[in-house]
Amino acid sequence: MKTKELIVENVPEIPGLELRGYQGEEDLPGMLEAWRAAMTADDIEASDTLEEITHNYNHLERCDVYKDLIIAEIDGEIAAYGRTWWDAEPDDTHTYTFFVNMAPEYRGTGLGSCMAKWLIERAREVAEDHPEDAPKFLQAWSNDRQPWQNQLLKKVGMKVIRYGYEMTRPCSEPVEALPLPEGIEVRPITPDLMRAVFDAEEEAFRDHWGYIAPTEASYQSWLDYPLTKPDLWKVAFDGNEVVGMVRNYINEKENEEYDRKRGYTENISVRRPWRRQGVARALLTQSIQMFIKMGMEETCLGVDVENPNGALDLYTSVGYERIHTGYTYRKPLTEVER
Repeated sequence: MKTKELIVENVPEIPGLELRGYQGEEDLPGMLEAWRAAMTADDIEASDTLEEITHNYNHLERCDVYKDLIIAEIDGEIAAYGRTWWDAEPDDTHTYTFFVNMAPEYRGTGLGSCMAKWLIERAREVAEDHPEDAPKFLQAWSNDRQPWQNQLLKKVGMKVIRYGYEMTRPCSEPVEALPLPEGIEVRPITPDLMRAVFDAEEEAFRDHWGYIAPTEASYQSWLDYPLTKPDLWKVAFDGNEVVGMVRNYINEKENEEYDRKRGYTENISVRRPWRRQGVARALLTQSIQMFIKMGMEETCLGVDVENPNGALDLYTSVGYERIHTGYTYRKPLTEVER
């Protein structure tokens, strides 16, 4: 059900300001513009398209977009928006994640704080329907280029509990494409293999921090995502079993906008029976060499600093270096002040 008016406390006096709920896909172009303004102000290179944001909002899970999203309009133009959603981890830990994206000219006005508090209260309402004895945490993400966002999160008492690195490697540095262990080979991915790839990746990430079990809806969203490009993937097989993968991609629009040639060596995983055999290193070096041959100037990936399988050491050993740091903020929901 669409919600127009919202009850929001401590709204700052900004001429022309209206706080309202989501009205449907007609809001997405304005939301995208507000997001782009926020990213530009924070010097974050991002080029999501209307196609991508529409895809994302058509595949949201554990989020009622008509109840869990707040929009700030000023003189009829979207200046900021925020959203919350929930997830349950395998140990029944429940997380209630939120964000606020805001055009720079309205930062420091109190608008961000009142939107954040509305989202937190909405998260509390959702949490009331979940098991009383489940650990429940308020959660948010930020990075070293978002001082305003970091200040906002600290203001509500949240602390950084996990770090991630964005890393790049110049293609001007050669790399030896290492072989896979005997009996394991890379094969092209045809449509009939997509489910096997998805299931293998899901299994490989089960022991990673913050893992959320995917649903059938997650699979359909993954299939339809505009940057899902199997022709660039390096997927290893042992007989009929998917062993591991690097799901590479190129964001053509981003490369064009920022006048660069970058290939992403992302979504690197190996299933447990084949770990510690050099599979990930072989697939990664083969991916880097593929991008070198394609004329890319750099490759890029993200990593959880505390990855339990030594991912950070692997990436640095083949030439990746940190360029930015991401933060995961958390606080027990019961300890967040009203």
